[in-house]
Amino acid sequence: MHITMVKKRLADGSECRKCREVTELLEQKGLWSRIDEVLWADERDPTSPGMQLAARLGVERAPFFVVRDEQGEQVYVSVLQLIRGRLGEVSSSEQAKVIDPDEIGGI
Repeated sequence: MHITMVKKRLADGSECRKCREVTELLEQKGLWSRIDEVLWADERDPTSPGMQLAARLGVERAPFFVVRDEQGEQVYVSVLQLIRGRLGEVSSSEQAKVIDPDEIGGI
């Protein structure tokens, strides 16, 4: 299994807030080492690898994850879906922590 995380880089060069939060969550849960590759969807560069992958997969928000294994390729737009589906269990309190009411817009 190979897991790619696509993070968004804003026009000012900084990493998006949600991407930072998801990275911190994965680190806290001891799961960051399971991420094999990080690609950047750079607002300043529509040809950046993350932007190209997002366009190919029809994903409009970052962060997102692509899992490749013997069954093919699967996209996870939620870190909780990734953890539940591929990396372990998620408690209700952890699930509530990552809900972001301000999450609007696309990559």
